[in-house]
Amino acid sequence: MINLVVRGDLGNVVARAEAGLKWTNAFAGLAPSQFPMLFALTPYGDAMFNQRQIPLLQAELSRLPAACEGEWVAQARELCQIVERGTHLYLWFLGD
Repeated sequence: MINLVVRGDLGNVVARAEAGLKWTNAFAGLAPSQFPMLFALTPYGDAMFNQRQIPLLQAELSRLPAACEGEWVAQARELCQIVERGTHLYLWFLGD
C-alpha cells in the first residue's frame, strides 16, 4: 500500500489521505511518456511532488486508466489543492 501525505519543509505532516493507493501491475504498465509523474511511483519507494509538479500530476490523474482508479484519486486531488494553496508543502507517496 502506498500512503499519501502532505509534508512541510521540516517533514511535518500537514494532511493525510485516508485511502492508500493499492499497487497493481496496471501502474507498472503506465507509459512514461504519457504519465511521467505517476511513472515515478514504485510500491516500495517514496516519491515527492512539489508545487510546480502538482498541475502535471493532476492532469495525469484525470486520464488514468480504469485499472488504476480508486478512492485514492479523489483524496490525492484534495491533497494537491492543499499543496497548491500553501507554501513549502510537498505531496508524498510513501511506499511500504
